[in-house]
Amino acid sequence: MSSSRSSLGALCLGAVGVVYGDIGTSPLYAFKEVFASGHVAVTPDNILGILSLIFWTLTIVVSVKYVGLVMRADNHGEGGLMALLALASHSVRDRPQVRRVLMVCGIFGLALFFGDGVITPAISVLSAVEGLEIVTPAAKPYVLPISFAVLGALFLAQKHGTARIGRYFGPIMVLWFLAIALCGLVPVLRNPSVLWALSPHHALRFGLANLPLAFVLLGAVFLCVTGAEALYADMGHFGKAPIQSAWFALVMPALVLNYFGQGALVLADPKAIENPFFLMTPTWALMGMVGLATAATVIASQALISGAFSATKQTIQLGYLPRMTILHTSEHDKGQIYVPAVNLALLVGVVLAVAMFHSSSALAAAYGISVSLVMVITTAMTFFVIRYGWGYPLPLCIAATGFFLVVDTVFFASNLLKIADGGWFPLLLAAALYIILATWSDGRAILSDKQRAEALDLKTFLESVVSHPPTRVPGTAVFLTAQSETVPNALLHNLKHNKVLHERNLFVTVRTHEVPRLEPDQRGEIAPICPGCWRVALDFGFMQSPDVPEALRHVTHGHFELDSMTTSYFLSRDIVVPTVGDGMADWREKIFAAMHSSASAAAEYLYLPNNSVVELGSKVEI
Repeated sequence: MSSSRSSLGALCLGAVGVVYGDIGTSPLYAFKEVFASGHVAVTPDNILGILSLIFWTLTIVVSVKYVGLVMRADNHGEGGLMALLALASHSVRDRPQVRRVLMVCGIFGLALFFGDGVITPAISVLSAVEGLEIVTPAAKPYVLPISFAVLGALFLAQKHGTARIGRYFGPIMVLWFLAIALCGLVPVLRNPSVLWALSPHHALRFGLANLPLAFVLLGAVFLCVTGAEALYADMGHFGKAPIQSAWFALVMPALVLNYFGQGALVLADPKAIENPFFLMTPTWALMGMVGLATAATVIASQALISGAFSATKQTIQLGYLPRMTILHTSEHDKGQIYVPAVNLALLVGVVLAVAMFHSSSALAAAYGISVSLVMVITTAMTFFVIRYGWGYPLPLCIAATGFFLVVDTVFFASNLLKIADGGWFPLLLAAALYIILATWSDGRAILSDKQRAEALDLKTFLESVVSHPPTRVPGTAVFLTAQSETVPNALLHNLKHNKVLHERNLFVTVRTHEVPRLEPDQRGEIAPICPGCWRVALDFGFMQSPDVPEALRHVTHGHFELDSMTTSYFLSRDIVVPTVGDGMADWREKIFAAMHSSASAAAEYLYLPNNSVVELGSKVEI
């Protein structure tokens, strides 16, 4: 019993360090941004109304929706948008049109996630470093350079992995939540009337009294729940219980105390709305709080960057991105990876965002729109999971998700009003990335159809070759092919140029399934085609690395033993040539051809031994 409790405690500590960094740093900017526009007066009624909106937004969106509903829709223990997309698409597999729409929505949601990955580090670090302006106004010219330095160091450190510093994330974030709770508690004790904001009637009264304005302000109120999707996304790392326990025992109480403390401070001194988070910090602790806030925002950014790496790997596995170089930064945890291309793209995007917007207030206008739309997509996909995957009655499914869909849609509609003020930035990033993802997926389908139309039937071809065999050489030839029923180009070129056939020939197709992981005994299947030739299918979950040699050893065990010294791997390296005609638009074909040529080597992606790989190329017109 004691060991299970200690294990739960360790997981809760890890969840605080990784899951709650983004939402945990929202008090730095969320409350002040509601009043930043100057359209709403800093009056007691308005302050209580905004605090009530923040409290009930946290309660409805995080406590009820994510903790109570969405986290139940796990894909074999895994969460996140890609896991939910796989679960939803599998639930409607017998409804192809619905499945197609869900795939489009899910992939666009993924593009929005990457757009959020640019805004989150920028606004979090900027808002923390801006605390120096409270310490001394003379620090203002140095806010941007310090922010650039912190962000640059963060992204440059990614190649070293997070294994060494990750152990400190939990304790630092626990200290952060205790600190913000204590800072908020003091003003609340001085002005306990602020606790009346716990009643929802203050939110309703504020909304009814300021109906058009209240709708506009919801976009700023929504900033208090940015990062809530991490509860679901990181479920596979920590489990439901630790994430839920950490939320109710530490994170939510600390957030509520801090927001209410800011409200109590502004009730006493309306001028404190300039930066209530740092102004309610005691003077003697201000520099320490700025340092702790910077550390917390770096941790929040780190969690999102690591999530972007994991999402990239899953997207590649599901066939929406070309192969990329993926480096493992830990010998013990396969989930700790580094994707150089994604790291560079995020760094460029974050630096561009900071350079364009200059302040956290300006970035707040760009923040929220992508997150709110992701939440709309998440709620919609959850409906299809519980209706068609779990088979619950339609009225219950509508009741369970309809309310949250209305809430998410209202927040998204409010955030749409920020498009002209900066909301266009993450949407533009998401649209560009969606075009890339869709182009790669469509291009692969066209390329596959083209190759299938021109290919020969594998069984018929092998039977004719074996009946009049060329020179047979000892050893095993492994031909990697995407089409299990057709002849790989590598085999044709090998017969044409080398005029030999190996003693054993394996025609291997790698398949990725809409589940996170498959056990070794589910790795695949092997079937004979003709003497000396076998068709092999290797199966992987979308979160697993496709280690082909290791998987082949599992699948062929009991049939024959693979000798690594006498096994050769043959790959077809296709060169895509865009042509005028059917298919995609010319510019999309050119993008696909460029992506295809820049994809990382298949041998590296499939973990093939470098000294045993033979690549044979051919041109394919699309």
